[in-house]
Amino acid sequence: MRVAFLGATKGMGRALARLMVERGDTICLLGRSSVDLERSATDLSVRGAADPVPSVVCDLEKPETFAGAVDAAREALGGLDAVIVTAGVFAIQEDLEADPLLAERLVRVNFSNTVVFCEVAKKALLDDGGGTLCVFSSVAGERGRKPVIIYGAAKAGLTHYLEGLDHKHRAEGLRVITVKPGFVKTSMTAGLEPPPFAGEPDAVARRVLGAIDRGAPVVYAPAPWRLIMAVIRALPRAIMRRINF
Repeated sequence: MRVAFLGATKGMGRALARLMVERGDTICLLGRSSVDLERSATDLSVRGAADPVPSVVCDLEKPETFAGAVDAAREALGGLDAVIVTAGVFAIQEDLEADPLLAERLVRVNFSNTVVFCEVAKKALLDDGGGTLCVFSSVAGERGRKPVIIYGAAKAGLTHYLEGLDHKHRAEGLRVITVKPGFVKTSMTAGLEPPPFAGEPDAVARRVLGAIDRGAPVVYAPAPWRLIMAVIRALPRAIMRRINF
């Protein structure tokens, strides 16, 4: 596949990009830091990617960079078969409550700007006859929960948007895949106490790659989160008010 990848320089995105180039996919890296992009391009080349790996500066905080970056990726790869978005912002609820500007930035980047980027990517893929749009949301968007109120609200909006895209455009050849990670041990979650079912980036990446190949519209990673969130969604509000999950 020819893939434009926003967010492949860290964590789960980096692990997924590595798996893809090792099996022969070609990737154009999109990201906000030219230094990180160069470092990731070198890493992927060592793992068997075409050399040099193309990269384009694209900042989720700057929507004016989106269209040019996607067009540049199409040109560098000779077309697009997939766009993958793993980039985003995370902060704990306490910090978001204490800093309204941080809360506004997180909601803007994780929801509205990601939606705008996906609209650009959707058009590019449909113009090329269809393809795969794979976007990382979160289990935090499954239900309102005390520890992740603001972050979860942004991800809930993103999840609903992606589901709507899938309903509208699947018949046109656009496969929309919503990834719902649970707790994964990355730099984003550094310093937080991991639960017993916390995942590793490589294992999550393998699961996501399988979903991309199958065209599965939703994938939970690690797998136990599907059952965990089914239970959480079924709990009465009276119980949700009493627990801190």
